[in-house]
Amino acid sequence: MEETSREAVATAVQRVAGMLQRSDQLDKVEQYRRREARKKASVEARLKAAIQSQLDGVRTGLTQLHSALLDVKDIQSSLADVSKDWRQSINTIENLKDVKDAVVQHSQLAAAVENLKNIFSVPEIVGETQQLIEQAELLQAHRKLMELECSRDDLMYEQYRMDSRNTSDMHLISIYFEDVQGLSDELAKQLWMVLQRSMVTVRRDPTMLVSVVRIIEREEKIDRRMVDRKKQTGFIPPGRPKKWKDKMFEVLEGTVSTRIEGTQAVTREADKMWLVRLLEITRKYVLDDLIVVKNLMMYCYTTSVCVCPSVEMMGHPELCSECDIHQLEPLLPREVVDDLLSKYVKTFTSNITGWLRKALETDKKDWQKDTEPEADQDGYYQTTLPAIVFQMFEQNLQVAAQIDGDFKEKVLKLCLKQMNTFLLRYREEAVSYKEEHLRDRQLPQCYVQYMIAIINNCQTFKESINSLKRKYSQSSEPTDSDAAIERTLNEVAKEGCQFLLDEVFLDLESHLNELLTRKWLTGSHAVDTICVTVEDYFNDFNKIKKPFNQEMTSEALRRVVVEYIKAVMQKRITFKNPDERKEGAERMMKEADQFKFLFRKLAAGEDTDWLCGAITAIAEVFKLTDPTLLFLEVSTLVSKYPDIREEHIQALLAVRGDASREMRQMIIGTLSENKVSHSGVTQSIFKDVAVPTIAMTTMTTMTSMATSKLLK
Repeated sequence: MEETSREAVATAVQRVAGMLQRSDQLDKVEQYRRREARKKASVEARLKAAIQSQLDGVRTGLTQLHSALLDVKDIQSSLADVSKDWRQSINTIENLKDVKDAVVQHSQLAAAVENLKNIFSVPEIVGETQQLIEQAELLQAHRKLMELECSRDDLMYEQYRMDSRNTSDMHLISIYFEDVQGLSDELAKQLWMVLQRSMVTVRRDPTMLVSVVRIIEREEKIDRRMVDRKKQTGFIPPGRPKKWKDKMFEVLEGTVSTRIEGTQAVTREADKMWLVRLLEITRKYVLDDLIVVKNLMMYCYTTSVCVCPSVEMMGHPELCSECDIHQLEPLLPREVVDDLLSKYVKTFTSNITGWLRKALETDKKDWQKDTEPEADQDGYYQTTLPAIVFQMFEQNLQVAAQIDGDFKEKVLKLCLKQMNTFLLRYREEAVSYKEEHLRDRQLPQCYVQYMIAIINNCQTFKESINSLKRKYSQSSEPTDSDAAIERTLNEVAKEGCQFLLDEVFLDLESHLNELLTRKWLTGSHAVDTICVTVEDYFNDFNKIKKPFNQEMTSEALRRVVVEYIKAVMQKRITFKNPDERKEGAERMMKEADQFKFLFRKLAAGEDTDWLCGAITAIAEVFKLTDPTLLFLEVSTLVSKYPDIREEHIQALLAVRGDASREMRQMIIGTLSENKVSHSGVTQSIFKDVAVPTIAMTTMTTMTSMATSKLLK
C-alpha cells in the first residue's frame, strides 16, 4: 500500500512538473488545480458506482444462496417423509397379493367374456368362410379364418396359463374348433392351385396372384409371432408353424418342372430329331415364360413380399453371371464401330430430313380443313406436328443412348440442327398460308383457328426441346442451335400474332375510316362496332398460350389507339365552333373509356391508361374554351407524350379550327426552343403515327416562319 502511495506521489510530481515548465504557466495554477479536482471527483464517483454494483451483486448472491439452502432443507424433509411412507407400505404391498390374484383372474374372465361372442358365432363364421373360399374370395376368407384361429388360440393360451396340465379342457376347445383346421387346409389347396396356374393367372387376373402372396405373407408373420411366444411361454397353437412360404416355393418349383417336362411331345423312337424339337420348344417356352415373369409376375411378388431379389428366386446363385462382363474384350474393333456409327449418322440425317418434310406436308394439309384443330387438356388449339417431330427424335435418341453418352450427345446436336432448319421452313409455310388467305379471305374457313395452333406449336416446340435436353444432355451450356431455335420460334409466333391482328383490322378498316368525320360527330356507332368485333375475335384468341396471348392483347390496344390518333392527324374534320369542339372532345373521352374497359377485360386487369390516355389528352386540347391557354394545354400533352412531333401539334391545331396563324407559329416556335430529347423514353405512341404530306408541308413552312420571327 505504501509503495502504491509512493508511485502515485511520484506520478503526480511528474505531472505537475510537466504543467509548470514555463513561468507563464504559474498564472494557471488555480485553473489546473480545479481541473484536477474535477478529474479526481469523477474518478471517485466511478469507483463508488463500481463498488456499489459489486456490493449489490454480492447481496443478490447471498439472498439466492439463502433461498437455495431453505429449498434443500425442504427437499430433505420431503425425502425423509417419502422414505418413511415407503417403509410403511412394504407390508401393505404384501397384503395386496390376494387383490393381485383377483385382478389376474378378472382379466382372464374379461378375455373369456370378450371371446364368448366369437365362441357362440363360430359355426356361423365357419359357414361364411367356407362360402368365401368356394367363391374364390381368398382375402376375405383368410380374414375370417384369422378371426377363428385368433379366438381358438387365445382360449387355449388362457387355459394353458391357468392350468397347463389340464388336457381335457384343451381337448374340449380343440373339438369345438375342429372345423377351423379343415378350413385352413381347404384355403391352402386353393392357394396352391392358383400358384400352379400362376403363368395363366398373372395374365388374366393378377390381383388373384397378389392376394395369394399377401395371404402367405400374413401367415409367415403369424408363424414368427407364435414361435417367439413359444420361446417365452412354452405354448404354441395346433398347426403352427404352417410354413406356407416353403410350400409356395415347392409348388412353384414343381410347376416349373412340370412345364419343362410337359414339352416333350415325341420320343426317340417316333422322331430322330426329337431332341432338337424338344430343345427348340423348351427354348421358346422358357423365353416366353421369363418375359411374363419379368414384366408381370415380378410385380405381383415385389408388391407383397419382395421375394424376387431374394436367394430363393431371382437372387439365386445359379442365376448370377459366370464372369465379369466388364473384363471381356469388345465384340467389334473400334474402327468398325466408328465406321458403323458414321454410316448411321449419315442415314439418320437423310431420314430425319425426309421425315420432317413429310410431317410438315401432312400438317399443311390439316390447315386447309373445314373443322377446327384439336385442343389440349387446357383448351388451347394445337396440331399433331410437335408430337410427331419429337417422337421421331425420342426414338432415335433412345437408340443412341444405348451405344454411349458421347454418341447420344452427337445425335442430340444433330436433331437440334435439323430442328433449326425445319423451323425456318415452318416459318415460310406460315407466311405462305397467310398470303394464300389474303387472296380469298373466305378460305380456308378455319384460318384463324389454325394460325392460333401454329402459334401454340411454337411454345410446345420450346417445351419439348427443353425436355429432350434435360433427358439426353449432360451439358447445361447453351449452344448456337439453341439460340437460333429460340429466335426462330419467337419470330414465327410473333408473326402469327401479327397476321391475326391484320385479320382483325381488315374487318375494322371501314369503321376506323369513319372516325373523326362529320358522320362520327353527328352520331356514329363506329367505336361500338370496333369494340364488339375485337371482343369477338379475342374469344378465339383466348385459345393462344401464354405469353403470346398477353403480348397480342397489348399490341391490339396499341394498334387501335394508333389508328384512332391517325384519324385525328388526317384532318378528316375541322371543328367550326366551341360547341362542336366540346361535343367532339367529350365523344373522344367516352370512346377512350370504352377502349380502356374492353382491353382491361381482355388483358385481365392490366394497365391501359397510358395508351388510352393519349386520346384523352388530345381531347383536352380540343375541349379547351379559352384559346389563350392553348399553349399550356399543348405543353401538358407534350410533357405526357414526349415523342410527339411538331407536325402532330400542327395537325391538332388545324383540327381544332380556331387557332390563328400567329398562335400556331408561337406555339410551334416556343415548343421548338424548349424541345426536350425523348431518346430515353421507354414508351412511345406518336412515333408510329404519320401525318399526311400536305400537313407536313404546311408545318415546314410555318416552322420556318416561326424560326425567322424568333431570330428577329
